[in-house]
Amino acid sequence: MIAMPSLRKRTKIQMENAEPRDECSSFSELSSGSEEDNKEDSIWEPQKKVPRNRRQPASKGSKRKQGPRVKKSSQQVDDISKDVAVKEELNSPVAIVNANLEEENQKLHTTNTLKTAAKKQKNAGHRAKKRLKVDEETSQASPFEGGESNVEAPSTSEDRDMCKKESEDSFTFEQSPLKRIKTESCPQGRPARVPGASDIKEEVEMNWDIVQVLSERTNIEPWICANIIRLFNDDNTIPFIVRYRKELINNLDADFLREVRQTLDELRDVAKKVHSRIQKIKKEGKMSECLLQALLNCKTFEELEHVSAPYKMGSKGTKAQRAKQLGLEGAAWTLLENPGQLNLPSYVRPDVKGLSELKDIETGVQHILADMIAKDKDTLDFIRDLCKHRYICIQSSLAKVSSKKVNEKEVDKFQLYQNFSCNIRNIHHHQILAINRGENLKILTVKVNISDGVKNEFCRWCIQNRWRPRGFARPELMKILHNSLDDSFKRLIVPLLCRELRAKLTSDAEKQSVMMFGQNLRQLLLTSPVPGRTLMGVDPGYKHGCKLAIISPTSQILHTDVVYLHCGQGFREAEKIKRLLLNFNCNTVVIGNGTACRETEAYFADLIMKNYFAPLDVVYCIVSEAGASIYSVSPEANKEMPGLDPNLRSAVSIARRVQDPLAELVKFDPKHIGVGMYQHDVSQTLLKATLDSVVEECVSFVGVDINICSEVLLRHIAGLNANRAKNIIEWREKNGPFINREQLKKVKGLGPKSFQQCAGFVRVNQDYIRTFCSQHTDSSGQSQEAAMVTNEKPSKKKNKADVALTPNPLDETCIHPESYDIAVRFLSFIGGTLCEIGKPEMQQKINSSLGKEGIEKTAERLQTTAHTLQVIIDGLSQPKTFDIRTDFDKPDFKRSIVCLEDLQVGTVLTGKVENATLFGVFVDIGVGKAGLIPIRFITEAKLSKTKRRRSLGLGPGEKVEVKVLSVDIPRSRISLDLLRVL
Repeated sequence: MIAMPSLRKRTKIQMENAEPRDECSSFSELSSGSEEDNKEDSIWEPQKKVPRNRRQPASKGSKRKQGPRVKKSSQQVDDISKDVAVKEELNSPVAIVNANLEEENQKLHTTNTLKTAAKKQKNAGHRAKKRLKVDEETSQASPFEGGESNVEAPSTSEDRDMCKKESEDSFTFEQSPLKRIKTESCPQGRPARVPGASDIKEEVEMNWDIVQVLSERTNIEPWICANIIRLFNDDNTIPFIVRYRKELINNLDADFLREVRQTLDELRDVAKKVHSRIQKIKKEGKMSECLLQALLNCKTFEELEHVSAPYKMGSKGTKAQRAKQLGLEGAAWTLLENPGQLNLPSYVRPDVKGLSELKDIETGVQHILADMIAKDKDTLDFIRDLCKHRYICIQSSLAKVSSKKVNEKEVDKFQLYQNFSCNIRNIHHHQILAINRGENLKILTVKVNISDGVKNEFCRWCIQNRWRPRGFARPELMKILHNSLDDSFKRLIVPLLCRELRAKLTSDAEKQSVMMFGQNLRQLLLTSPVPGRTLMGVDPGYKHGCKLAIISPTSQILHTDVVYLHCGQGFREAEKIKRLLLNFNCNTVVIGNGTACRETEAYFADLIMKNYFAPLDVVYCIVSEAGASIYSVSPEANKEMPGLDPNLRSAVSIARRVQDPLAELVKFDPKHIGVGMYQHDVSQTLLKATLDSVVEECVSFVGVDINICSEVLLRHIAGLNANRAKNIIEWREKNGPFINREQLKKVKGLGPKSFQQCAGFVRVNQDYIRTFCSQHTDSSGQSQEAAMVTNEKPSKKKNKADVALTPNPLDETCIHPESYDIAVRFLSFIGGTLCEIGKPEMQQKINSSLGKEGIEKTAERLQTTAHTLQVIIDGLSQPKTFDIRTDFDKPDFKRSIVCLEDLQVGTVLTGKVENATLFGVFVDIGVGKAGLIPIRFITEAKLSKTKRRRSLGLGPGEKVEVKVLSVDIPRSRISLDLLRVL
């Protein structure tokens, strides 16, 4: 009985000292152990701004022993209600729905005795430790599926401690997940107010809010940036976010997400470097409160260099350091602070080098002043701002070649830049990359030219403002100051500005180049496959012959051979080729675009025009063989095609690139595909991260059949890696095919988070499962499905729930398992069945139902979001053979050939885009040399609405109609104008 007044007093003091809370506070109270123990006698009331209702299903974990109860006033309700609510919430797999929290708590719990309250206070520490253990186990995130919520999401990526105070829900996959998964706040994607700086729990704390800065850099709303940070912190992949969390990111595409993630990483790198610099300055004993705040305000590496430049030790033996060692630093400061008292002759020491003459002393003071000027933040800010508004050009010229002679062909490649000059504000990204390459090859000499007008205005500002002496200075002292300004500008500031300007230009150019490479790669990977054909792959060659490989419609190698078409044996080899085509009923030839491609193409075109392969109607196409030779000698190729000659492996790879481009092109490093620009000159780290992300995006969106896909293809699925893909293949080989997606949980190393990320992108072909199950039926007619997994030792862990081995038709769709219950309710709502998935009658029922209420009201009825419902509708209505790549162009099959000499100005042709660059698009028009459409001719009006909506522009594989503008036969250059996209 004595414990109650002290408990109330402590609660009152803590409430008075508490900081103002935002709308998240009421949400956080449900899981905050400290607040539970400090409010045993207070009445808990939900805030009016956040009316929340809770459905609390009965569970074993929610039961607890309670002491005898006596009737008391409502003001003496202890924290049992909140504690039980928290435990029930942690044990409940059901998403929170609307109910009245206060009424529910009053129904579930009445007032408790004072003895129980004292006992609760005594056990507070024990409960806090227990809650901490529970929070550690709930290490992964799951989404809300529906319901209404005004809870605001923490807007910073580092606010993970706040996540522990927020309510935790879990999606269900027709059963409880094996591990608890944290949920993202603001599931409907509503704007979230950014918390104050005091709420930010950044790994490296700064004075700026990362959400606001990220929003400014990317031009994306703060609430979207907050949600993106939370999603990335919870280890969500870009494909998963783009498809299943559209409401959280306001339907942004993958390219925007990559840009946000890259910017976020840059901001965190800045923060880490700032704190590293702070520790270094502290060790030197130069830290002050003003400097500390200035460093914590830095948002870029440039700002950090501005602030910390005066405190850097610099290189040994600089002119300023040598002058300071001679004791002239005091004279330099006196010249600025009190020039009337400066007596330079008094520093003369005839026996000391550097102080023996008055001229040496003046030079030493000049060097110290120049160093001070070059490291002053205000001075550097002024000159940088001045350069933004003045004409500054970058110039390149042919370098004077010394003893080593440069290849003339290499020099000719840089003919445009041998006498080049351009304003840095107008120069194109590809020009910067070309100049940098020429400079690295020692072919070009590059410099940044800052006009004398900038220098004059800078010196005038320094004398009149920043570096003006505080008293009258004699003419000889003013001359020293003027010389210091000239020396500082010419020797220190100009090189610094040139380095910064070129670094900024190079960085922007690299980002654009990588982005263009990623767009081209995506377009190439999503090239429409050509299934159901027997193909002959041809790897052209002269001396060593043309390598042939015939593959079946299922990519199996049927035959390999070598023919010598360009050694005077063309007619005799034609008989062999005809015999092979007839024997295997193959009417499609795929020719690699490497050495001897033009001659090989002419050879086949001539035979086709003569109808030599009758009765077969043979066609051919040209495909890029970039990376084929690298893959042919790789360990993956040796494992896939053991004992086969590497040259023949290239022919197999060339044929498979037409049959299934995605499955073949993911087998080697994407930077070797050759659809980018200056890919070897840009940051390899940035390039690899972007290209790997694009490959993951393409493979995930296309989807893979978990029972027949290769290990190489599987490792690129979102949420998987090489080890997990290997474990999946091993499990499949040991236990038989996967019956449903739920069996993925039994794979070693595949936890709830990995399952969440990958589940929606793997498919389980129902026809394959039915065929397999029918072959494993015993004599009694009962299915032996269970026998397929009996080889696996049963788990002794109680938390490993047995997965039902029942085929689920939804596993063949793009619907995520977390939305299966919503999909079933939607089917019941429209009167459909699982057997109708992908059939026309399903589409009719969906259209009829949505025509009455619309997707928004239907989603509200099903307690989900419109984006989630749209994914469900797509999964139910798309036919089983649906492939997103059908929207992209197929290879261009040809029968005849055109020569470069046949082209005339004004001729209208159709062609296929080979490569897209920052300065134009290269188009294959069938003459052996790609023509260039300059970027100025590619306008938005000429692109179809579909292409504009995809934000892809023109990329490899696009079919276009072009007009010939000019033909340069000696240089083999063709200039084209884009008429329209076919």
